[in-house]
Amino acid sequence: MTIEVLYVDDEPDIREIAELALGLDPDFVVATASSGEEALAYLAMYVPDVALLDVMMPGMDGPTLLERMRDDPKLESVPVIFVTARAQRSELQNFSTLDARGVIAKPFDPMTLSGQVRALIA
Repeated sequence: MTIEVLYVDDEPDIREIAELALGLDPDFVVATASSGEEALAYLAMYVPDVALLDVMMPGMDGPTLLERMRDDPKLESVPVIFVTARAQRSELQNFSTLDARGVIAKPFDPMTLSGQVRALIA
């Protein structure tokens, strides 16, 4: 079963590592976007099975992008996972109120990233 993943992060190095790491899983098909705006343009054409959103991005941050997705009937049920370097306990509690499936802390382990995503969307 193919799992289509959209990974959104403004840092090119992190995007590339995530794309390679997720691509190690033969079931994952990965698309990336460098901003919330670019992600919305992609989402206007394709609906992924899961979206991984960086929390802190210039312009539109991850929580704002999630809000925009939830306002769109065709995207409202797409599971979202936040990816963030800000993985303090208080921030994790805040993210949990935002209708996300979970949070993956940066730096993530490329060898376990696909397993973490699978666990959160199972």
